[in-house]
Amino acid sequence: MLLSDSSICAQISSLNGALHAGAAGGHADPGGGTARSSLTPTGHLIVAVCLGSIGALGLLNNSLVLLLYWRYKILRSPINLLLVNICISDLLVCVLGTPFSFAASTQGRWLIGAEGCVWYGFANSLFGIVSLISLAVLSYERYSTMMTPTEADSSNYCKIGLGIALSWLYSLVWTLPPLFGWSRYGPEGPGTTCSVDWKAKTANNVSYIICLFIFCLVVPLLVIVFCYGKLLCAIRRVSGINASMSRKREQRVLFMVVIMVICYLMCWLPYGIMALLAAFGPPGLLTPEASIVPSVLAKISTVINPVIYVFMNKQSLNVKVK
Repeated sequence: MLLSDSSICAQISSLNGALHAGAAGGHADPGGGTARSSLTPTGHLIVAVCLGSIGALGLLNNSLVLLLYWRYKILRSPINLLLVNICISDLLVCVLGTPFSFAASTQGRWLIGAEGCVWYGFANSLFGIVSLISLAVLSYERYSTMMTPTEADSSNYCKIGLGIALSWLYSLVWTLPPLFGWSRYGPEGPGTTCSVDWKAKTANNVSYIICLFIFCLVVPLLVIVFCYGKLLCAIRRVSGINASMSRKREQRVLFMVVIMVICYLMCWLPYGIMALLAAFGPPGLLTPEASIVPSVLAKISTVINPVIYVFMNKQSLNVKVK
């Protein structure tokens, strides 16, 4: 896809008009119009408190995981490196995304202009997809390791490094197109957050949303379900056998990442459903209140992932209490 400066300028110009209209008393409609924001000042305050709490906890929890990984060599294993990659993407959301939506919610309107709205939508989409792809890579790594009869090489970082690079490259492939004409990033909900334009009914926009849904949600989810399904069946078959300590550690990690995936999907599925309803449902189906709740829930994943890593990983707990 060719990079087009004129496409970016046209997108920003369109967003400027929508955001100016939103500042005049309504929130910007990504479809091009202006809709009245039904969120009261109290509603905006509640959203701001939620986002502020999520941002602070996410920053603290992810920073703690990175500190533990940096300080203790025993934690520097390939499997933990994948989890660190997830924590880095979550931390970037807390640093580069959540503060702007928090500030916007305190004022009841978007504060950093059209360029900032495009940046916010791009950055949050990029880091969110990195987390999901990393979970898919994690599930495949567990599958390939535990289904191999030989002992896994705990010092082999080449395959994990390739998986991490793939997660970022794959995410860029699907988050860059809206910057250059295939769909776009714009305001959503009550106008205090930005994301992909879910509401435009053009073929250009709908085709992007379909591809995004298939390749950034369905395909990774199928990989995760297949790999963990096979592993859970294998673990059930050997549950009565006295497994080695190495295999027991593998199973503990498996349990941890399964819980992580379930929590991640619990956070993101409502947002995915909301996006599909906005894209394919009749106009006006989703109110600002209905759309802001899944958006806030999606950001809770930045808090949940490091909590699962710290409190469910026995190795991390042993280091922490020393």
